[in-house]
Amino acid sequence: MQQQNRVAGADFLRAAACLLVLIHHLILRIDLTKLGEGSRPTLTALRFGNFGVAIFFILSGFLLALPFWRALDAGGAMPDLRIYALRRATRIVPGYWVALTAGFILSFTLLEFAVTPELVMRYASGLFFMSQWHWRTFFPVEGNGPLWSISFEATSYVLLPLGFLWLFAIPEKRRSPLVTRLAWLGIIVATLIGHETFRALAPPNEIDRGWQYGMHGGAKEWMPNYNPIGFFAVFALGSLAAGIQILLARKRRIWFDIIAFACLAAAGFQLPLSTGGPWEAYGWLGIPYAFPLFPILIAVALVSLSRSVLLATLLDNAFMRFAATISFGIYIWQDIVLTSMQTISPAIFGIGKDDPLRDWFIGCTFATVIIFLIASLSYFLLERPAIRHAARITRKNSAINAI
Repeated sequence: MQQQNRVAGADFLRAAACLLVLIHHLILRIDLTKLGEGSRPTLTALRFGNFGVAIFFILSGFLLALPFWRALDAGGAMPDLRIYALRRATRIVPGYWVALTAGFILSFTLLEFAVTPELVMRYASGLFFMSQWHWRTFFPVEGNGPLWSISFEATSYVLLPLGFLWLFAIPEKRRSPLVTRLAWLGIIVATLIGHETFRALAPPNEIDRGWQYGMHGGAKEWMPNYNPIGFFAVFALGSLAAGIQILLARKRRIWFDIIAFACLAAAGFQLPLSTGGPWEAYGWLGIPYAFPLFPILIAVALVSLSRSVLLATLLDNAFMRFAATISFGIYIWQDIVLTSMQTISPAIFGIGKDDPLRDWFIGCTFATVIIFLIASLSYFLLERPAIRHAARITRKNSAINAI
């Protein structure tokens, strides 16, 4: 179901993704070993809110692939890649660059890191979306850890149209929906081979490997399982889901609600089921976040919600729509707020106390309000003006081409 260019259920999933990641980073601020048996299992399960990153990749792959699939099925030309690139750039660059720069400044001010050539190199690699290829630059700044995924997603933005170039090259007489979807499945298989090749050729050394050695140690801990090729496999699953979605009849059916609910419930159960294992929940081929089960469940839920009778309407409520609107700001600013608060007032999240839960909850509430405020400012002052500017350029170019 499409309404005003919205995919039903997409706002809920976008909001859920950013809120899960926020909860994940909030729980990182509490010592789970000091909690009682009543609250520890729940917070331990919610510690796997990092699964929200996989939801972001599935959702982005889905939404960005839709116009390519529509053009492909209609036998038309490939969408204008200049417009595609302009929209992607204006959507993420302004907010990301400001948050990245704020994190860089935070690194050598409040966090008191020395301004070394390596620190500057990491920042520069982040500016040019090239930090994803080596453990030294994996985290582009010390003061804003979650920004690692932005360059990963930028890689997927590049690989997506390259994959569709191959599909558009298929002769039109042979270009049936089944053939093109199977061809995209072949792209996913090739991506997984590329992921395994990266893992074999680019393992970091064992020197100072582990989170106890800071962000460099954490990057070594994550790589090579965390690499942009493997994450494109998650992104591409979302793209395949988009190709399946547009083949479905547009009429809504209640059984789509049932499927969506079942998939969301099963995806939610992956969080407590992952406890006891690595916090990254490595799945098949070492790809994190319970790959491929969790991404497939989210992809099927997204397809089903787009044709649901009631569930998508309930989930896409006013709060979730607002959270989805400012979700990018929530993601890129949360760690700056949390790190600054913890550095200025180490006890604000109950750190060092035998019973930290009450103070942690108060600190989390205060931090969440600040994060939502900054994310709102980021959207209305930086992101939305850039998006509208890109829309004006797109309309102007469309009008010129129509003459």
